[in-house]
Amino acid sequence: MHARQASFEPWLRSFVAENGGIAGTVHLVEGDALALAAAVNIPEKVQEITRLVPRGKGMAGLAWERGQPVQTCNLQTDTSGDVRPGARAVAAQAAVALPVRDASASVRAVVGIAFAGERELGEDELARLAEGAGALPA
Repeated sequence: MHARQASFEPWLRSFVAENGGIAGTVHLVEGDALALAAAVNIPEKVQEITRLVPRGKGMAGLAWERGQPVQTCNLQTDTSGDVRPGARAVAAQAAVALPVRDASASVRAVVGIAFAGERELGEDELARLAEGAGALPA
């Protein structure tokens, strides 16, 4: 995993910086789970918890299951059930998990990005973020 993490981390750092984020993750679909492939400014404890994410669990698992972005205005106060308790350890508020599709339109990865402020991401911003996430190297 470390060699693969090294290949995704520079891309993720750029993606987070270019979009004004403060933290991010890349999870790759591996069988029936998402495997953590890169993390930027994510506490080690959260990385441990999210090393393997089942389909439908947490924001990344739900984005994979639904095939559409899953967002929260505030990781700290979310009560939707979409945000797992461990996510509150990330020093961020607004966050979104973005599914990334392959050539056959299957979800191949989920890119997460978190922001300092509490806010709702509008459709235009979600579309721009999803397009940016789509540039994730294969």
